[in-house]
Amino acid sequence: MNTETFRIFCDVVHYQSFSRGAEANNVSQSAATQSIHRLEQRLGVLLIDRSKRPFALTPEGKICYEGFHEILETYESVVSRVQASKTQGNATIRVAAIYSVGLHDMSKCMRDFMTEEPKTKIRLEFLHPDKVYQAVLDSEADVGVVSYPTASSELNVIPLRSEEMIVVTPYKHPLSKERSIPIERLEGFDYVAFDHDLPIRRETDKYMRQHNVRVNVVTEFDNIETIKQAIEVGMGVSILPAPSALDDLAAKKLSAIPLEAPKISRPIGVIYRRRKIFTAAMTRFIEMLGGALVKSNAAGSDVCEEETDGLKTGSSTIDSQEKKRDAT
Repeated sequence: MNTETFRIFCDVVHYQSFSRGAEANNVSQSAATQSIHRLEQRLGVLLIDRSKRPFALTPEGKICYEGFHEILETYESVVSRVQASKTQGNATIRVAAIYSVGLHDMSKCMRDFMTEEPKTKIRLEFLHPDKVYQAVLDSEADVGVVSYPTASSELNVIPLRSEEMIVVTPYKHPLSKERSIPIERLEGFDYVAFDHDLPIRRETDKYMRQHNVRVNVVTEFDNIETIKQAIEVGMGVSILPAPSALDDLAAKKLSAIPLEAPKISRPIGVIYRRRKIFTAAMTRFIEMLGGALVKSNAAGSDVCEEETDGLKTGSSTIDSQEKKRDAT
């Protein structure tokens, strides 16, 4: 028995599929099946009841899954520590993030970190939320940055910030004359929404249901940048995190109006695998990331509290906030 056999077994169980478990380990389905069969022969017990659809673990299989999972996590931790010791700082931190976390914020954090830790590289990849979780679970990323972070038996969460949500409209939209509006003002408006499977869509839908507000969803997208482009060309309005609209307000592409109480916000956090051993560099990167995102969120909140003219024109108020953020 070896770690490759343990990993194949755990992945087959995790995906509830021999084919997907085999694919995750770059082997054929036949090879994965034979590997588990040899494992069962070695232990002298049946681990997977193949007579059921979908297949089910036997009591012995459950014991093996939990035990092998712990062995693999311990093995990965040891490998990480050895590599960190060997490279003496010449390491790579792999980060997977949702698109809307903010390229500006992430880029600035990476620049500051690489100035402080020149021997450590950052590999950043923007992904769909589900793929961020999967990348962390599959150890393809050391950490993931997501909204509405969810802990599980395999993942821990580090909270980073909470972003105020605001109404975003085309530039000089009639609503932009208001200093703030109740959510009820959106009744019947054409609305550009997030895809149904995203947490932010579920939360905004819930918020509107709680206030008996119905909007006319004209189109749906899986990322904020595309939603903002749709708003800019006049397809409708939307509710978005305040920090995500800063650059577009400054460029006079969009207008934004704060919501009256009760407001809605979006939490942002870091996810990572339980028992993962963080190097000193990884710990420092997360500290810097948290600081950068909190400052960006503060800038977004300041903008929301300014007078309506500042919101709708993206004038010196926004410019000053951008300068403050760039200077920090």
